[in-house]
Amino acid sequence: MHQVSGRVVAVSIRAALIAGGWIGFALGLVSGCVLGAILSWFSGAILSWQRDLTFTVGVTEQLLPFGNQIPVLQRLQADWFLVIPVVGLLVGGFAALVGGLIGGLVAVSYNRSPFGVHVVVEVPDQTP
Repeated sequence: MHQVSGRVVAVSIRAALIAGGWIGFALGLVSGCVLGAILSWFSGAILSWQRDLTFTVGVTEQLLPFGNQIPVLQRLQADWFLVIPVVGLLVGGFAALVGGLIGGLVAVSYNRSPFGVHVVVEVPDQTP
C-alpha cells in the first residue's frame, strides 16, 4: 500500500441530499418521540391539575383554564401509545426535509468552491 495525494473537486448533490435527509429523519424521530411523550405527560398533568382545582375552587371545569380542551387532553393522555410515534414521525419527516435541504446546500456551496479539499488515499501496490 502506498499513499496518493489528491483533491476532491465535486460532491454528489443527490448523495448529500439523501444523507442529510436520513440524518435529519433520525434526529427528528428521536426528538419527536421525546416531544410526544412530554406532550402526553403534560396533558395528564393538566387534567389532574384541573380536577384538583375543580374540587378546591368549586366551579365547573368549563370555567377553568383549558376547560374547553379537556376532551383533547383526555385523548392525548389516553392514546399516548399512538401520540408518541405519530409526533415522532411528523417531526422526523419535517427534520428530514430540512436535513436534505441543508445537505444539498452544503454540497452546492462546496461544488462552487475553487479550492476543493486535500485528501490522502491509500491504494494497493501494482505487483503482478
